[in-house]
Amino acid sequence: MAYAFTNSKGVTYYLHFKDVNLKGGRQQRIYFFARDVRDGSLDAVPDAYKVVETTRTGMPILKKK
Repeated sequence: MAYAFTNSKGVTYYLHFKDVNLKGGRQQRIYFFARDVRDGSLDAVPDAYKVVETTRTGMPILKKK
């Protein structure tokens, strides 16, 4: 089951990740929220991060603790 976050406006978002290749050839994992469950969904928030809601749009984002 994907990690779900419901914001103050009542919209539910699900946490996902994707491994991307940067220009220098380095690989990096990015985290993002989507309204639907897709490939790459996560069951929990990674240990070093916490979920914060943006004040202007209500979108959830991950911030380092």
